[in-house]
Amino acid sequence: MKIGVVGCGNISGIYLTNIGGLFKNIEVAGVCDLIPEKAEDRSKTFGGLRIYRDMYEIFADPEVDIVLNITRPNDHYGVTKAALLAGKNVYSEKPLATNMEDARELVALAKERGLTLGGAPDTFMGAGIQTCRRLIDEGRIGKIVGACAHMLGRGPEGWHPDPEFFYKKGGGPMLDMGPYYTTCFVNLLGRAEWVTAFGGISFPERTIGSEPHRGERIKVEVDTFATGAIRFASGAIASLTVSFDTYAERGSYIEVFGERGSILVPDPNTFGGPVKMLTPGKGYEEIPLDRGFTQNSRALGLSDMADAMANGRLHRANSMQQLHVLDIMTAFARSSKANAPVEITSPFERQPAVDPDRICGTY
Repeated sequence: MKIGVVGCGNISGIYLTNIGGLFKNIEVAGVCDLIPEKAEDRSKTFGGLRIYRDMYEIFADPEVDIVLNITRPNDHYGVTKAALLAGKNVYSEKPLATNMEDARELVALAKERGLTLGGAPDTFMGAGIQTCRRLIDEGRIGKIVGACAHMLGRGPEGWHPDPEFFYKKGGGPMLDMGPYYTTCFVNLLGRAEWVTAFGGISFPERTIGSEPHRGERIKVEVDTFATGAIRFASGAIASLTVSFDTYAERGSYIEVFGERGSILVPDPNTFGGPVKMLTPGKGYEEIPLDRGFTQNSRALGLSDMADAMANGRLHRANSMQQLHVLDIMTAFARSSKANAPVEITSPFERQPAVDPDRICGTY
């Protein structure tokens, strides 16, 4: 299937590398960006890709099967809606939208039009988290009691070339990095039911330390430290903390606790390992990863979506999952504002585990 790429920012490079490279069932039809020079640079780097004048030219191209929306988070809703209205299937970078009202509208629109909608993150399909899922599903640590996770850092203004959007509405550590952690949780623990959380803005202004905006000040509009608990339908309870305000040696951490042991889950922003399992009397031992995807395999979810469309099944990185993850993430701010628990009402069903032999175009 042919992919029309909207957005040529930082993340586009790995997508363009893997589409048609690692994944043979999808190929790039062409690219566009609001800043023409970015599209021209990507076209040159990747062998003379077609450059569309704008996203509407992509939508009008009958050869484009799927629109890949890798614009900034605040633009996801508008680009995806326009593509759906034009009759195009869409795979979007995370999050699906920046609020639940817009996200529900997109899901309903795709259903109404008979179109396929899905998106990132797809890291849960990598060998690391898939190995953890198998261990849990096989009962290796018994019934799951709970889990904990944190993503701690000082924010992107020290390295990102244009970091302001991370601190504006639709940004923050929860919507930026939270999708990796919450997507991991629901794939290991199942559907979430309740969230209780608190959040705040530790530093009202941030100073950019990277070029070309070094020294400029950013006024912060979103919580940059959030912490809370998620109760799952299974009865398991997980804690999650995300921050752009902290110094931490171990910035990424996830552990799942069972009746008979625990599992250290790898960084959910990666596809590989390591995976370590703790059992009484043995301590932690590293578990060999199941066969699958360990390198940076972004576009794995897109390739799986194309395969699902061709074979009449539901893809794994689907809009139901994206909606449920957004429901959990936005519940942190809603709970903090209300000083009360928030119910998660969106549906969610885990899809079958990944079979590397059936992923898409790698054979």
